[in-house]
Amino acid sequence: MKKIKITYWITTAIIVLFDGVIPAFTFNTALAKQGVSHLLYPDYFRIAITMFKVAGAIILITPSLKGRIKEWAYAGFAFVFAFASISHFVVDGMNFQSFFPLIFLGLLALSYISFHKLNSFNQGNSFTSNNKIPNKIALSR
Repeated sequence: MKKIKITYWITTAIIVLFDGVIPAFTFNTALAKQGVSHLLYPDYFRIAITMFKVAGAIILITPSLKGRIKEWAYAGFAFVFAFASISHFVVDGMNFQSFFPLIFLGLLALSYISFHKLNSFNQGNSFTSNNKIPNKIALSR
């Protein structure tokens, strides 16, 4: 259980740092503007994608947010990483820039899997701690 929790928090923190915090502070730099234009995207895309990344990072790192909203954040980041890889592959060919987003997609997958393992474990604990098992046994007699 402890290993799963450590895996979840480390992978989630890396995603949040590199795809939420850093873009929030660097989206308006010349390098960011050049990177978006190099991939042939319009400039407003840089602003929109940064807003969604920051919102997704906040959702992923907030423990009290669960359910469908967290699923949407994971899906959004999966799309961002997949399309970043595709965009770099189409514009620059097969190089490290094309595969780098896939590393983060792998980290995201680890975060997602460990998130669900933690949720299933927590639901199992709350089930037994509410003393519902003896009630089910009593009903079956």
